Amino acid sequence: MYAGLAIVLLLLALLLLWLSARQRGALGLPSGQVLYSDTGVERRLEQPLMDEALGLIGRPDYLVQGADGVVPVEVKSGRTPRQPYQAHIYQLAAYCVLVARNFQQRPAYGIIRYPQRSFRVEFSAALEAQVLSLLAAMRQGLAHGELHRSHSMAARCAACGYRRVCSERIH
Repeated sequence: MYAGLAIVLLLLALLLLWLSARQRGALGLPSGQVLYSDTGVERRLEQPLMDEALGLIGRPDYLVQGADGVVPVEVKSGRTPRQPYQAHIYQLAAYCVLVARNFQQRPAYGIIRYPQRSFRVEFSAALEAQVLSLLAAMRQGLAHGELHRSHSMAARCAACGYRRVCSERIH
């Protein structure tokens, strides 16, 4: 009787492991332990990742600790592009910078997950330099009170948190 129960429990455990791996694959997450999720399903990060010197704060959707170190994963809704959008790459690169500074280990890559496809984005020295340059330009613009919108999409403008105070908003 106990042997039969043990076999049933073992089969149930294997089924749950298989379902977990399948769900992880559907989410586009790399293998490893999910350190936290900002999606409301997993553990929540007590504090956002931050770097005071850069004036940078952020919460990637997932942080996964795997064989490659800590990997940030950003999940996007909407249509799946052929290539990740440049703004999404910079957002992910900023999360990579925050991971490097908060966990004292530089991530080799991050992942952008769209509904139909995931993109692995290498966190190269060139990409890091680009995002740091962008942050410096943003800080300089804020210091001089002069930032300009960089798009012509009315829907994006309408959803912006700064719309009410923006002199360049699209009407």
